[in-house]
Amino acid sequence: MKFVVEKEKRNMSKLIVSLSPHAHGTDTVEKNMYGVIIALMPALLVSFYFFGLGSAIVCATSVAACVFFEWAINKFMLKSERNTVCDGSAILTGLLLGFNLPSNLPIWIIIIGALFAIGVAKMTFGGLGNNLFNPALVGRAALLVAFPAQMTTWPKVGQLTSYLDAETGATPLAIMKEAIKTGNASVLDQLPSSLDLFLGNHPDGAGAMGEICALALLLGLAYMLWKKIITWHIPVSIIATVFVFSGLCHLASPAYADPFSVIFSGGLMLGAIFMATDYVTSPMTAKGQLIYGVAIGVLTVVIRNWGAYPEGMSFAILIMNAFTPLINTYVKPKRFGEVVK
Repeated sequence: MKFVVEKEKRNMSKLIVSLSPHAHGTDTVEKNMYGVIIALMPALLVSFYFFGLGSAIVCATSVAACVFFEWAINKFMLKSERNTVCDGSAILTGLLLGFNLPSNLPIWIIIIGALFAIGVAKMTFGGLGNNLFNPALVGRAALLVAFPAQMTTWPKVGQLTSYLDAETGATPLAIMKEAIKTGNASVLDQLPSSLDLFLGNHPDGAGAMGEICALALLLGLAYMLWKKIITWHIPVSIIATVFVFSGLCHLASPAYADPFSVIFSGGLMLGAIFMATDYVTSPMTAKGQLIYGVAIGVLTVVIRNWGAYPEGMSFAILIMNAFTPLINTYVKPKRFGEVVK
């Protein structure tokens, strides 16, 4: 008996309890950020294919400006010794901001957008992990308010060597908006087929660089799900909600576009896959993410159909970013051992 007791004492002495967390994963900020950047490569290559020189100039300027502003603010304003430029977050913000811009936007306007994205939306709150709103979307929203004419002039695809002098055209969302405004369903005949919107295969297509081909964005989604960078809850709930809501609108009136055209048009796929899923500005729990995604889907359709802007994805995400702390507070898992009342 004495031997057994001594053995148990020795075993208990080996139990070392430290402060949480007790388990450490292999994920790092750098790994996840560069994983999302890799997932964006199909859409980036497609944007080069469709918009050529303009796409290269806009994306390069946006990324370079975002990286520069993060480095400069850290070094000269915050006096921080920590180098956050190499963690990939500034590069990702620059890519996403560029994807939301026209391919003929002047360089000086892109730089202003990068300053808002990094300087106002990110670094003002304390840098990565502290920002309340998605930085790239804040940059886009600021430019849309400050430069509405330049931000709503969309070059047509196929002008590979054109930049500032590119020919512009109406986006699919603008056509949908006109049909709703006039109540004339025949306006929707100008829309490409759902398959062409999915593939980006329409010669008169116009829009932001990152939204032109839904297939490329879905390839990025598949990669991130495979690598477990994100979960399915937010993108699937957004796309499903928009599909159902827009489908009901289409059944109520033929002036509303069919749901496939709606989900393959504009920035819906880009926002649902790459921006609404931002770690910092989205809810932490699966249930919270589903609520968040459904709300974004509803707001997107409401703004697109009855708001002042043809596109509603950016504003819907920013609005729900503000509700994320509230969702995290009221939708959270029960603590271990908690008594359910």
